[in-house]
Amino acid sequence: MSRYFTEDHEWIEVDGEVGTVGITDYAQGQLGDVVFVEVPDEGKALTKGDEAATVESVKAASDVYAPASGTVLEGNAALTDTPELVNSDPEGDGWFYRLTLSDPSELEELMDEAAYEAFVAKL
Repeated sequence: MSRYFTEDHEWIEVDGEVGTVGITDYAQGQLGDVVFVEVPDEGKALTKGDEAATVESVKAASDVYAPASGTVLEGNAALTDTPELVNSDPEGDGWFYRLTLSDPSELEELMDEAAYEAFVAKL
């Protein structure tokens, strides 16, 4: 599996044609305590850069953008009852949605983990 990152602090982990999307540890740290998450519906078509999900914290509400184009396979239902998973495990159980990639070449425009860590270090 390969993991890629956006400058908007989303990550996508790719396994074959399926990508799992969430926000980075850096992003959840900036948000603070997450109190609500809205994930996209199964079957929703997303284009890279589309608003895909919403995350609300005690500090702010933020959109989560699609790091790649595709069709949503599932949203993380666990976030409905336990949105704090985004804080406790943002790059694991706190994932937002999975999608079938429609254009895997879009991933080439994203950062790998080392590039993302360098990007965050400059913020």
